[in-house]
Amino acid sequence: MDFPILTYMIFIPLFGFIAVMFLPKEKHTLIRWASAFFSFIPMILSFYLTYIYYFNYSGSADMVFVEGPFSWIAPIKAHYYLGADGISVPMLFLTGLLSFLSILASFNITNRVKEYFSFFLLLESGMIGVFCALDFFLFYVFWEVMLVPMYFLIGVWGGPRKEYAAIKFFLYTLFGSIFMLVAILILYFTSDPHTLNMLELIQTTPGVMGHSLQLLCFAFLFVAFAIKVPVWPFHTWLPDAHVEAPTAVSVILAGVLLKMGTYGMLRISWPMFPEATRFFAVPIAILGLIAIIYGALVSMAQKDLKKLVAYSSVSHMGYCMLALGAYSSVTAISGCMFQMFSHGLITGALFLLVGVLYDRAHTREIAAFGGLGSKLPVFTGLMVLFSMAALGLPGMSGFVSEFMVFIGAFTAPAPDLMIITALAVLGVVLTAAYMLRMVQRVFLGEFNSEKWSGLTEINVREVLTVAPLALLTILIGVYPSPLTNIMKATLENLVNLMAR
Repeated sequence: MDFPILTYMIFIPLFGFIAVMFLPKEKHTLIRWASAFFSFIPMILSFYLTYIYYFNYSGSADMVFVEGPFSWIAPIKAHYYLGADGISVPMLFLTGLLSFLSILASFNITNRVKEYFSFFLLLESGMIGVFCALDFFLFYVFWEVMLVPMYFLIGVWGGPRKEYAAIKFFLYTLFGSIFMLVAILILYFTSDPHTLNMLELIQTTPGVMGHSLQLLCFAFLFVAFAIKVPVWPFHTWLPDAHVEAPTAVSVILAGVLLKMGTYGMLRISWPMFPEATRFFAVPIAILGLIAIIYGALVSMAQKDLKKLVAYSSVSHMGYCMLALGAYSSVTAISGCMFQMFSHGLITGALFLLVGVLYDRAHTREIAAFGGLGSKLPVFTGLMVLFSMAALGLPGMSGFVSEFMVFIGAFTAPAPDLMIITALAVLGVVLTAAYMLRMVQRVFLGEFNSEKWSGLTEINVREVLTVAPLALLTILIGVYPSPLTNIMKATLENLVNLMAR
Protein backbone atom coordinates (compact mmCIF):
# COMPACT_ATOMS: atom_id res chain seq x y z
CA MET A 1 0.00 0.00 0.00
CA ASP A 2 1.47 3.36 -1.08
CA PHE A 3 -0.71 5.34 1.32
CA PRO A 4 1.23 5.79 4.65
CA ILE A 5 -1.74 4.69 6.74
CA LEU A 6 0.25 3.98 9.91
CA THR A 7 1.85 7.42 9.91
CA TYR A 8 -1.56 9.03 9.52
CA MET A 9 -2.94 6.94 12.39
CA ILE A 10 -0.09 8.08 14.66
CA PHE A 11 0.10 11.73 13.72
CA ILE A 12 -3.56 12.70 13.29
CA PRO A 13 -4.19 12.43 17.08
CA LEU A 14 -0.87 14.24 17.64
CA PHE A 15 -2.00 17.04 15.33
CA GLY A 16 -5.34 17.01 17.18
CA PHE A 17 -3.46 17.41 20.48
CA ILE A 18 -1.83 20.59 19.14
CA ALA A 19 -5.02 21.88 17.53
CA VAL A 20 -7.13 21.41 20.67
CA MET A 21 -4.50 23.19 22.77
CA PHE A 22 -5.03 26.29 20.60
CA LEU A 23 -8.82 26.31 21.00
CA PRO A 24 -10.37 28.76 23.52
CA LYS A 25 -10.62 26.98 26.87
CA GLU A 26 -14.22 28.12 27.47
CA LYS A 27 -15.48 26.50 24.22
CA HIS A 28 -16.17 23.13 25.86
CA THR A 29 -18.50 21.79 23.17
CA LEU A 30 -16.08 22.69 20.37
CA ILE A 31 -13.18 21.04 22.24
CA ARG A 32 -15.16 17.83 22.82
CA TRP A 33 -16.29 17.46 19.21
CA ALA A 34 -12.91 18.45 17.78
CA SER A 35 -11.27 15.78 19.94
CA ALA A 36 -13.86 13.24 18.86
CA PHE A 37 -13.14 14.13 15.22
CA PHE A 38 -9.36 13.70 15.61
CA SER A 39 -9.96 10.33 17.27
CA PHE A 40 -12.65 9.24 14.80
CA ILE A 41 -10.28 9.39 11.80
CA PRO A 42 -7.70 6.94 13.25
CA MET A 43 -10.56 4.63 14.22
CA ILE A 44 -11.84 4.56 10.65
CA LEU A 45 -8.28 4.05 9.37
CA SER A 46 -7.83 1.14 11.79
CA PHE A 47 -11.04 -0.43 10.46
CA TYR A 48 -9.82 0.03 6.88
CA LEU A 49 -6.41 -1.39 7.80
CA THR A 50 -8.05 -4.49 9.30
CA TYR A 51 -10.31 -4.90 6.26
CA ILE A 52 -7.38 -4.71 3.81
CA TYR A 53 -5.25 -7.04 5.91
CA TYR A 54 -8.00 -9.64 6.29
CA PHE A 55 -8.78 -9.88 2.58
CA ASN A 56 -5.27 -9.42 1.16
CA TYR A 57 -2.61 -10.46 3.69
CA SER A 58 -4.12 -12.80 6.29
CA GLY A 59 -2.39 -15.81 4.73
CA SER A 60 1.03 -14.15 4.87
CA ALA A 61 3.41 -13.97 7.84
CA ASP A 62 5.29 -11.00 6.34
CA MET A 63 5.22 -7.51 7.77
CA VAL A 64 2.91 -5.36 5.63
CA PHE A 65 1.96 -1.66 5.43
CA VAL A 66 5.71 -1.10 5.91
CA GLU A 67 6.94 2.50 6.04
CA GLY A 68 10.70 2.96 6.00
CA PRO A 69 13.25 2.39 7.29
CA PHE A 70 14.06 6.10 6.91
CA SER A 71 17.21 7.37 8.59
CA TRP A 72 16.26 9.43 11.64
CA ILE A 73 19.22 9.77 14.01
CA ALA A 74 22.18 8.68 11.89
CA PRO A 75 24.94 8.46 14.56
CA ILE A 76 23.05 5.78 16.50
CA LYS A 77 21.42 4.26 13.40
CA ALA A 78 17.88 4.95 14.63
CA HIS A 79 15.25 4.82 11.90
CA TYR A 80 11.65 5.79 11.40
CA TYR A 81 10.38 2.30 10.66
CA LEU A 82 6.75 1.19 10.89
CA GLY A 83 4.86 -1.97 9.95
CA ALA A 84 1.91 -4.15 10.87
CA ASP A 85 1.16 -7.88 10.86
CA GLY A 86 -1.29 -10.33 12.41
CA ILE A 87 -0.15 -9.39 15.94
CA SER A 88 -0.42 -5.62 15.60
CA VAL A 89 -3.48 -5.27 13.34
CA PRO A 90 -6.00 -6.50 15.99
CA MET A 91 -4.35 -4.24 18.59
CA LEU A 92 -4.54 -1.23 16.27
CA PHE A 93 -8.23 -1.98 15.67
CA LEU A 94 -8.85 -2.20 19.42
CA THR A 95 -6.87 0.99 20.15
CA GLY A 96 -8.71 3.00 17.51
CA LEU A 97 -12.13 1.80 18.66
CA LEU A 98 -11.59 2.19 22.42
CA SER A 99 -9.92 5.59 22.06
CA PHE A 100 -12.87 7.04 20.16
CA LEU A 101 -15.45 5.49 22.49
CA SER A 102 -13.51 6.73 25.52
CA ILE A 103 -13.53 10.28 24.19
CA LEU A 104 -17.31 10.02 23.68
CA ALA A 105 -17.62 8.73 27.24
CA SER A 106 -15.61 11.74 28.45
CA PHE A 107 -18.13 14.33 27.26
CA ASN A 108 -19.29 14.72 30.87
CA ILE A 109 -15.85 16.05 31.94
CA THR A 110 -16.26 19.70 33.01
CA ASN A 111 -12.96 20.41 34.79
CA ARG A 112 -10.10 21.73 32.61
CA VAL A 113 -11.74 20.32 29.51
CA LYS A 114 -9.12 21.49 27.01
CA GLU A 115 -6.20 19.91 28.87
CA TYR A 116 -8.08 16.63 29.43
CA PHE A 117 -8.91 16.05 25.77
CA SER A 118 -5.47 17.22 24.61
CA PHE A 119 -3.75 14.70 26.84
CA PHE A 120 -6.12 11.98 25.69
CA LEU A 121 -5.19 12.57 22.03
CA LEU A 122 -1.48 12.56 22.90
CA LEU A 123 -1.98 9.27 24.72
CA GLU A 124 -3.72 7.77 21.68
CA SER A 125 -0.83 8.80 19.43
CA GLY A 126 1.68 7.07 21.72
CA MET A 127 -0.39 3.88 21.98
CA ILE A 128 -0.77 3.52 18.21
CA GLY A 129 2.96 4.18 17.78
CA VAL A 130 3.90 1.32 20.11
CA PHE A 131 1.92 -1.17 18.01
CA CYS A 132 3.52 0.05 14.76
CA ALA A 133 7.18 0.69 15.62
CA LEU A 134 9.79 -1.71 14.22
CA ASP A 135 12.81 0.26 15.42
CA PHE A 136 13.79 -0.14 19.08
CA PHE A 137 14.54 3.55 19.58
CA LEU A 138 11.20 4.56 18.06
CA PHE A 139 9.42 1.90 20.12
CA TYR A 140 11.02 3.22 23.30
CA VAL A 141 10.06 6.81 22.46
CA PHE A 142 6.40 5.88 21.97
CA TRP A 143 6.48 3.71 25.12
CA GLU A 144 7.68 6.70 27.17
CA VAL A 145 5.40 9.23 25.43
CA MET A 146 2.38 7.45 26.96
CA LEU A 147 3.66 7.99 30.49
CA VAL A 148 3.19 11.75 30.63
CA PRO A 149 -0.46 12.08 29.51
CA MET A 150 -1.52 9.07 31.59
CA TYR A 151 0.17 10.56 34.67
CA PHE A 152 -1.76 13.82 34.29
CA LEU A 153 -5.05 12.16 33.33
CA ILE A 154 -4.98 10.21 36.59
CA GLY A 155 -3.32 12.90 38.72
CA VAL A 156 -5.56 15.83 37.72
CA TRP A 157 -8.93 14.25 36.91
CA GLY A 158 -8.83 11.25 39.25
CA GLY A 159 -10.46 10.49 42.60
CA PRO A 160 -9.52 11.42 46.18
CA ARG A 161 -6.16 9.58 46.11
CA LYS A 162 -5.32 10.60 42.56
CA GLU A 163 -1.82 12.00 43.25
CA TYR A 164 -0.74 8.81 45.02
CA ALA A 165 -2.13 6.59 42.23
CA ALA A 166 -0.57 8.71 39.47
CA ILE A 167 2.88 8.78 41.07
CA LYS A 168 2.74 5.02 41.76
CA PHE A 169 1.80 4.31 38.13
CA PHE A 170 4.57 6.61 36.88
CA LEU A 171 7.28 5.16 39.10
CA TYR A 172 6.39 1.54 38.38
CA THR A 173 6.38 2.09 34.61
CA LEU A 174 9.54 4.20 34.69
CA PHE A 175 11.27 1.51 36.75
CA GLY A 176 10.42 -1.04 34.06
CA SER A 177 11.53 1.32 31.30
CA ILE A 178 15.02 1.52 32.80
CA PHE A 179 15.36 -2.26 32.48
CA MET A 180 14.10 -2.05 28.90
CA LEU A 181 16.64 0.64 28.04
CA VAL A 182 19.53 -1.45 29.41
CA ALA A 183 18.36 -4.46 27.36
CA ILE A 184 18.14 -2.30 24.21
CA LEU A 185 21.70 -1.05 24.76
CA ILE A 186 22.98 -4.62 25.23
CA LEU A 187 21.25 -5.69 22.01
CA TYR A 188 22.63 -2.67 20.16
CA PHE A 189 26.25 -3.25 21.18
CA THR A 190 26.20 -7.05 20.66
CA SER A 191 24.80 -6.74 17.11
CA ASP A 192 27.32 -6.47 14.28
CA PRO A 193 26.87 -4.09 12.58
CA HIS A 194 25.11 -2.17 15.35
CA THR A 195 21.38 -1.93 14.71
CA LEU A 196 18.10 -1.05 16.42
CA ASN A 197 16.00 -2.78 13.76
CA MET A 198 13.73 -5.23 15.61
CA LEU A 199 13.25 -7.56 12.63
CA GLU A 200 17.02 -7.84 12.06
CA LEU A 201 17.65 -8.43 15.76
CA ILE A 202 15.03 -11.20 15.85
CA GLN A 203 16.88 -12.99 13.05
CA THR A 204 20.46 -12.45 14.26
CA THR A 205 20.38 -12.30 18.09
CA PRO A 206 20.02 -16.09 18.75
CA GLY A 207 23.15 -16.72 16.67
CA VAL A 208 25.42 -14.02 18.11
CA MET A 209 24.33 -13.68 21.75
CA GLY A 210 25.46 -16.20 24.34
CA HIS A 211 23.09 -18.15 26.57
CA SER A 212 23.77 -16.12 29.74
CA LEU A 213 23.37 -12.79 27.96
CA GLN A 214 20.13 -14.00 26.39
CA LEU A 215 18.78 -14.85 29.83
CA LEU A 216 19.81 -11.43 31.18
CA CYS A 217 18.23 -9.46 28.30
CA PHE A 218 15.09 -11.58 28.43
CA ALA A 219 14.78 -11.00 32.20
CA PHE A 220 15.26 -7.22 31.83
CA LEU A 221 12.65 -6.95 29.08
CA PHE A 222 10.33 -9.27 31.00
CA VAL A 223 10.35 -6.94 34.01
CA ALA A 224 9.48 -3.96 31.77
CA PHE A 225 6.64 -5.79 30.05
CA ALA A 226 5.42 -7.65 33.16
CA ILE A 227 4.84 -4.36 35.01
CA LYS A 228 2.60 -3.24 32.17
CA VAL A 229 0.56 -6.48 31.97
CA PRO A 230 0.66 -6.46 35.09
CA VAL A 231 2.04 -9.83 36.17
CA TRP A 232 1.94 -10.76 39.85
CA PRO A 233 3.81 -9.46 41.91
CA PHE A 234 4.24 -6.32 39.76
CA HIS A 235 0.50 -5.64 39.79
CA THR A 236 0.03 -3.39 42.83
CA TRP A 237 -0.09 -0.14 40.84
CA LEU A 238 -3.11 -1.33 38.84
CA PRO A 239 -5.98 -1.28 41.40
CA ASP A 240 -4.96 2.18 42.65
CA ALA A 241 -4.70 3.58 39.13
CA HIS A 242 -8.04 2.06 38.07
CA VAL A 243 -10.00 3.16 41.13
CA GLU A 244 -8.72 6.74 41.06
CA ALA A 245 -8.70 7.25 37.28
CA PRO A 246 -11.67 8.77 35.42
CA THR A 247 -13.90 6.21 33.70
CA ALA A 248 -12.51 6.69 30.20
CA VAL A 249 -8.92 6.47 31.44
CA SER A 250 -9.73 3.19 33.20
CA VAL A 251 -11.09 1.91 29.86
CA ILE A 252 -7.82 2.74 28.10
CA LEU A 253 -5.73 1.33 30.95
CA ALA A 254 -7.55 -2.01 30.89
CA GLY A 255 -8.33 -2.15 27.17
CA VAL A 256 -5.03 -1.06 25.64
CA LEU A 257 -2.18 -0.31 28.06
CA LEU A 258 -2.20 -3.73 29.73
CA LYS A 259 -2.00 -5.35 26.28
CA MET A 260 1.25 -3.53 25.53
CA GLY A 261 3.04 -5.79 27.99
CA THR A 262 1.93 -9.01 26.31
CA TYR A 263 2.38 -7.39 22.87
CA GLY A 264 5.99 -6.55 23.75
CA MET A 265 6.58 -10.16 24.80
CA LEU A 266 5.12 -11.52 21.55
CA ARG A 267 6.76 -8.93 19.31
CA ILE A 268 10.20 -8.79 20.94
CA SER A 269 11.15 -11.10 23.83
CA TRP A 270 9.78 -14.48 22.75
CA PRO A 271 11.07 -14.57 19.12
CA MET A 272 14.31 -12.70 19.89
CA PHE A 273 15.44 -14.94 22.78
CA PRO A 274 14.23 -18.51 22.04
CA GLU A 275 16.69 -20.13 24.48
CA ALA A 276 15.56 -17.86 27.32
CA THR A 277 11.92 -18.46 26.40
CA ARG A 278 12.40 -22.21 26.83
CA PHE A 279 14.37 -21.69 30.05
CA PHE A 280 11.73 -19.48 31.71
CA ALA A 281 8.60 -21.08 30.20
CA VAL A 282 7.39 -22.99 33.28
CA PRO A 283 8.10 -20.17 35.79
CA ILE A 284 6.16 -17.78 33.54
CA ALA A 285 3.23 -20.22 33.35
CA ILE A 286 3.31 -20.46 37.17
CA LEU A 287 3.16 -16.65 37.41
CA GLY A 288 0.11 -16.84 35.12
CA LEU A 289 -1.50 -19.43 37.39
CA ILE A 290 -0.87 -17.29 40.48
CA ALA A 291 -2.40 -14.25 38.74
CA ILE A 292 -5.49 -16.22 37.67
CA ILE A 293 -6.24 -17.59 41.15
CA TYR A 294 -5.03 -14.62 43.18
CA GLY A 295 -6.82 -12.03 41.02
CA ALA A 296 -10.09 -13.98 41.21
CA LEU A 297 -9.91 -14.46 44.99
CA VAL A 298 -9.12 -10.78 45.61
CA SER A 299 -11.95 -9.77 43.24
CA MET A 300 -14.32 -11.88 45.31
CA ALA A 301 -13.35 -9.94 48.45
CA GLN A 302 -13.93 -6.48 46.95
CA LYS A 303 -16.68 -4.16 48.15
CA ASP A 304 -16.01 -1.51 45.49
CA LEU A 305 -17.42 -2.29 42.02
CA LYS A 306 -14.53 -0.67 40.15
CA LYS A 307 -11.92 -2.43 42.26
CA LEU A 308 -13.63 -5.75 41.51
CA VAL A 309 -13.28 -5.14 37.75
CA ALA A 310 -9.68 -3.94 38.23
CA TYR A 311 -8.58 -7.10 40.04
CA SER A 312 -10.47 -9.20 37.50
CA SER A 313 -8.03 -7.79 34.92
CA VAL A 314 -5.12 -9.25 36.88
CA SER A 315 -6.87 -12.62 36.77
CA HIS A 316 -7.81 -12.48 33.09
CA MET A 317 -4.36 -11.34 31.95
CA GLY A 318 -3.00 -14.35 33.83
CA TYR A 319 -4.46 -16.52 31.05
CA CYS A 320 -2.19 -14.69 28.60
CA MET A 321 0.85 -15.50 30.74
CA LEU A 322 -0.18 -19.15 30.96
CA ALA A 323 -0.44 -19.24 27.16
CA LEU A 324 2.95 -17.55 26.76
CA GLY A 325 4.44 -20.27 28.95
CA ALA A 326 3.18 -22.78 26.37
CA TYR A 327 5.31 -21.05 23.70
CA SER A 328 5.45 -24.11 21.39
CA SER A 329 1.68 -24.29 20.87
CA VAL A 330 0.10 -22.20 18.10
CA THR A 331 -3.29 -22.77 19.76
CA ALA A 332 -2.07 -21.36 23.10
CA ILE A 333 -0.42 -18.32 21.51
CA SER A 334 -3.57 -17.74 19.44
CA GLY A 335 -5.56 -17.94 22.67
CA CYS A 336 -3.26 -15.33 24.20
CA MET A 337 -3.89 -12.92 21.32
CA PHE A 338 -7.61 -13.68 21.39
CA GLN A 339 -7.69 -13.03 25.15
CA MET A 340 -5.89 -9.70 24.67
CA PHE A 341 -8.53 -8.57 22.18
CA SER A 342 -11.49 -10.05 24.06
CA HIS A 343 -10.41 -8.65 27.43
CA GLY A 344 -10.11 -5.18 25.90
CA LEU A 345 -13.73 -5.35 24.73
CA ILE A 346 -15.25 -6.86 27.88
CA THR A 347 -13.35 -5.03 30.60
CA GLY A 348 -13.49 -1.74 28.70
CA ALA A 349 -17.27 -2.06 28.60
CA LEU A 350 -17.48 -3.01 32.28
CA PHE A 351 -15.54 0.10 33.28
CA LEU A 352 -17.78 2.26 31.08
CA LEU A 353 -20.89 0.81 32.73
CA VAL A 354 -19.49 1.18 36.26
CA GLY A 355 -18.80 4.81 35.37
CA VAL A 356 -22.42 5.27 34.22
CA LEU A 357 -23.68 4.02 37.58
CA TYR A 358 -21.19 6.11 39.56
CA ASP A 359 -22.19 9.30 37.70
CA ARG A 360 -25.76 8.79 38.94
CA ALA A 361 -25.31 7.26 42.39
CA HIS A 362 -21.93 8.80 43.38
CA THR A 363 -20.94 5.54 45.01
CA ARG A 364 -19.46 2.25 43.82
CA GLU A 365 -20.13 0.28 47.00
CA ILE A 366 -21.72 -3.05 46.02
CA ALA A 367 -23.60 -3.26 49.33
CA ALA A 368 -25.25 0.12 48.72
CA PHE A 369 -27.31 -1.25 45.84
CA GLY A 370 -29.86 -3.98 45.30
CA GLY A 371 -32.77 -4.58 42.97
CA LEU A 372 -31.53 -2.13 40.31
CA GLY A 373 -32.81 -4.48 37.63
CA SER A 374 -36.38 -3.29 38.19
CA LYS A 375 -35.39 0.39 37.98
CA LEU A 376 -32.74 0.32 35.22
CA PRO A 377 -33.61 -2.61 32.92
CA VAL A 378 -31.49 -1.53 29.92
CA PHE A 379 -28.43 -0.79 32.05
CA THR A 380 -28.93 -4.09 33.90
CA GLY A 381 -29.16 -6.02 30.63
CA LEU A 382 -25.87 -4.56 29.38
CA MET A 383 -24.10 -5.12 32.68
CA VAL A 384 -25.27 -8.72 32.91
CA LEU A 385 -24.23 -9.32 29.28
CA PHE A 386 -20.65 -8.24 29.92
CA SER A 387 -20.55 -10.01 33.30
CA MET A 388 -21.47 -13.25 31.52
CA ALA A 389 -18.80 -12.56 28.90
CA ALA A 390 -16.21 -12.00 31.64
CA LEU A 391 -16.98 -15.32 33.32
CA GLY A 392 -16.58 -17.16 30.00
CA LEU A 393 -20.15 -17.96 28.99
CA PRO A 394 -20.24 -19.91 25.67
CA GLY A 395 -21.27 -17.67 22.80
CA MET A 396 -19.12 -14.82 24.13
CA SER A 397 -15.54 -13.94 23.17
CA GLY A 398 -14.22 -14.69 26.67
CA PHE A 399 -15.16 -18.36 26.35
CA VAL A 400 -13.31 -18.79 23.05
CA SER A 401 -10.09 -17.20 24.30
CA GLU A 402 -9.96 -19.14 27.58
CA PHE A 403 -10.80 -22.43 25.85
CA MET A 404 -7.99 -21.91 23.33
CA VAL A 405 -5.53 -21.13 26.12
CA PHE A 406 -6.51 -24.25 28.09
CA ILE A 407 -6.37 -26.57 25.06
CA GLY A 408 -3.04 -25.15 23.86
CA ALA A 409 -1.35 -25.15 27.27
CA PHE A 410 -2.64 -28.59 28.28
CA THR A 411 -1.36 -30.23 25.08
CA ALA A 412 2.02 -28.44 25.13
CA PRO A 413 5.04 -30.81 25.37
CA ALA A 414 6.12 -29.75 28.89
CA PRO A 415 4.43 -32.12 31.39
CA ASP A 416 4.47 -29.47 34.13
CA LEU A 417 2.13 -27.35 32.03
CA MET A 418 -0.60 -30.01 32.23
CA ILE A 419 -0.72 -29.68 36.03
CA ILE A 420 -0.52 -25.86 35.90
CA THR A 421 -3.33 -25.72 33.33
CA ALA A 422 -5.51 -28.10 35.33
CA LEU A 423 -5.14 -25.84 38.37
CA ALA A 424 -5.79 -22.72 36.27
CA VAL A 425 -9.26 -24.03 35.35
CA LEU A 426 -10.23 -23.13 38.93
CA GLY A 427 -10.05 -19.52 37.79
CA VAL A 428 -13.15 -20.06 35.63
CA VAL A 429 -15.13 -21.25 38.66
CA LEU A 430 -13.91 -18.39 40.85
CA THR A 431 -14.66 -15.81 38.13
CA ALA A 432 -18.21 -17.13 37.83
CA ALA A 433 -18.55 -16.90 41.63
CA TYR A 434 -17.54 -13.25 42.02
CA MET A 435 -19.33 -12.06 38.88
CA LEU A 436 -22.63 -13.78 39.73
CA ARG A 437 -22.34 -12.60 43.33
CA MET A 438 -21.93 -9.01 42.10
CA VAL A 439 -24.93 -9.33 39.75
CA GLN A 440 -27.07 -10.75 42.54
CA ARG A 441 -26.18 -8.03 45.05
CA VAL A 442 -26.48 -5.07 42.68
CA PHE A 443 -29.33 -5.97 40.35
CA LEU A 444 -31.48 -8.61 42.05
CA GLY A 445 -33.43 -8.61 45.30
CA GLU A 446 -35.50 -5.82 46.78
CA PHE A 447 -35.13 -2.31 45.34
CA ASN A 448 -34.46 0.53 47.80
CA SER A 449 -37.01 2.98 46.40
CA GLU A 450 -36.34 5.62 49.06
CA LYS A 451 -32.59 5.84 48.40
CA TRP A 452 -32.43 5.29 44.64
CA SER A 453 -35.78 6.62 43.37
CA GLY A 454 -33.96 9.38 41.47
CA LEU A 455 -31.72 7.05 39.41
CA THR A 456 -32.16 7.51 35.67
CA GLU A 457 -31.74 4.96 32.91
CA ILE A 458 -28.61 4.83 30.76
CA ASN A 459 -28.83 7.48 28.01
CA VAL A 460 -28.29 7.22 24.25
CA ARG A 461 -24.69 8.50 24.28
CA GLU A 462 -23.75 5.99 26.97
CA VAL A 463 -25.44 3.14 25.10
CA LEU A 464 -23.53 4.10 21.95
CA THR A 465 -20.21 3.78 23.79
CA VAL A 466 -20.87 0.16 24.83
CA ALA A 467 -23.04 -1.10 21.93
CA PRO A 468 -20.08 -1.68 19.51
CA LEU A 469 -18.24 -3.58 22.27
CA ALA A 470 -21.31 -5.75 22.93
CA LEU A 471 -21.69 -6.48 19.21
CA LEU A 472 -18.04 -7.51 18.82
CA THR A 473 -18.07 -9.58 22.02
CA ILE A 474 -20.96 -11.65 20.71
CA LEU A 475 -19.81 -11.69 17.08
CA ILE A 476 -16.32 -13.09 17.71
CA GLY A 477 -17.75 -15.33 20.43
CA VAL A 478 -20.15 -16.96 17.98
CA TYR A 479 -17.91 -16.74 14.89
CA PRO A 480 -14.22 -16.28 15.84
CA SER A 481 -12.78 -17.21 12.43
CA PRO A 482 -12.23 -13.64 11.13
CA LEU A 483 -10.01 -12.80 14.12
CA THR A 484 -8.18 -16.14 14.15
CA ASN A 485 -7.58 -15.93 10.39
CA ILE A 486 -5.94 -12.51 10.79
CA MET A 487 -3.54 -13.87 13.41
CA LYS A 488 -2.92 -17.41 12.15
CA ALA A 489 -0.01 -17.05 9.71
CA THR A 490 1.88 -14.54 11.86
CA LEU A 491 1.55 -16.68 15.00
CA GLU A 492 2.62 -19.85 13.19
CA ASN A 493 5.75 -18.00 12.06
CA LEU A 494 6.26 -16.73 15.62
CA VAL A 495 6.15 -20.28 17.03
CA ASN A 496 8.69 -21.37 14.40
CA LEU A 497 11.01 -18.52 15.46
CA MET A 498 10.72 -19.62 19.09
CA ALA A 499 11.62 -23.20 18.12
CA ARG A 500 15.06 -22.23 16.81
